[in-house]
Amino acid sequence: MAQQRELLCKLLDIYGMALSSRCRDVLEYYYADDLSLAEISENMGITRQGVHDAIRRGEAELLALEKALGFGAKTEKLLALAGRMEKAGQECAAYGAELSAVLTDND
Repeated sequence: MAQQRELLCKLLDIYGMALSSRCRDVLEYYYADDLSLAEISENMGITRQGVHDAIRRGEAELLALEKALGFGAKTEKLLALAGRMEKAGQECAAYGAELSAVLTDND
């Protein structure tokens, strides 16, 4: 459940602007602000059933967009690659410092 929530939060960040403003608002209240259905209902002036339906519809749209476009998966792969590149850069810097020390050593 927590993994699904995390996934939907990421997808909302990526695809949120593709949703209707009402659906996006409901999902942001629910996922980003962690409001209950009753609180969202009160804030938006719709029934709790309307909130529930909007959440389910929005989740389905987000998952369909991810299935069709795959930007969420691509983002995860890019972040992993960036982390590996950062680590490799740090290792190169360490090797560079070591090489510099060897080359400037007058012993």
